[in-house]
Amino acid sequence: MYLDAASSQRLHPAAHDTLLAALERGYGDPRRLHGRGRDARLLLDNARAVVAEALGAQPDEITFTASGTDAVHRGLLGLASTTGLSGIVHSAVEHSSVLHAVEWRESSAHASIAVDPAGRVDLEALAVASRRDGVAVVALQAANQEVGTLQPVDELDLPGGVPLFMDAAAAVGHVVLPRRWDALAASAHKWGGPAGVGVLAVRRGTRWTNPFPGEDELENPAGFPNVPAALAAAAALQAVLAEREQVATRQFEMVERIRRAAAGLPDTEVVGDPIARLPHLVTFSCLYVGGDEIVTDLAQRGYGVASGSACTASTLEPSHVLAAMGALTHGNVRVSLDRDTTDDQVDGFCAALVESVTAIRARAGL
Repeated sequence: MYLDAASSQRLHPAAHDTLLAALERGYGDPRRLHGRGRDARLLLDNARAVVAEALGAQPDEITFTASGTDAVHRGLLGLASTTGLSGIVHSAVEHSSVLHAVEWRESSAHASIAVDPAGRVDLEALAVASRRDGVAVVALQAANQEVGTLQPVDELDLPGGVPLFMDAAAAVGHVVLPRRWDALAASAHKWGGPAGVGVLAVRRGTRWTNPFPGEDELENPAGFPNVPAALAAAAALQAVLAEREQVATRQFEMVERIRRAAAGLPDTEVVGDPIARLPHLVTFSCLYVGGDEIVTDLAQRGYGVASGSACTASTLEPSHVLAAMGALTHGNVRVSLDRDTTDDQVDGFCAALVESVTAIRARAGL
């Protein structure tokens, strides 16, 4: 049973069928005027139009990148590069791709803004920091990738001339997106599209420039586009949005059952906002048990979950998100449901979780 959909979703059937069909037509260079080039251009334009409608944008505001991380770096640094300023203000719980971009662009004007125990950013502090000298851009995620808390992006009051970059990778396809952003990044494999497809959207009238070597244009900032994959990503997004409300309602209720099961374990902390959250994701931490121990034991019982920081899980490092929230970082587990996860599977997981944590603690003499 796959319970790590927040890391990567299975390829949606709509994406699978579209990808196969597009491979036959979309291999040409969309910048060329011959027949195969025009075919590829048509497919790419269609993909842009579908994604733009899903994000509340215009087709010419959309470009496809090599990954979600690439979209974050190009979007955030591209906004900062146009101003002559260098400071980036961000919440303390942003994805590692945002934090790495901040580290890469050195500045004394950078500021990391604290969050409350639910993982929600202090909007007043964020607004105050955005008015400091040297600040070029503010970065605030739509939803947190580790604990699921939704950020109140539309309530943020920024001074004129300071653009807002929004990492929407965790939210697209699961919840209605905030409307208040100047540039947005997303990742197709998070909603059931192919891996290796990122989305960068930049509003008309927003000052943006390519921060890396290459042509200074939004249409193809990363070079030759993967047209079939982009079209498949668009098809998956369209299909996911058509069923979003129904799936989200079902997932919210199933996650609530997992939250109750985890909270019923002694010395276990369930983190993130219980209401204003992503519908398919829950994170909890267990004292006296290593996160890797729980992951391994649950895998042996047939359940695949994640542990450690969601963006550096391979290293099993303590989560910077949980640390910023003041939450327990030891024994961390993140569970995220697939669109086809059933009630029976969730009930089975809840029982396995209790057995797993109890057995590990017993082996340790606790």
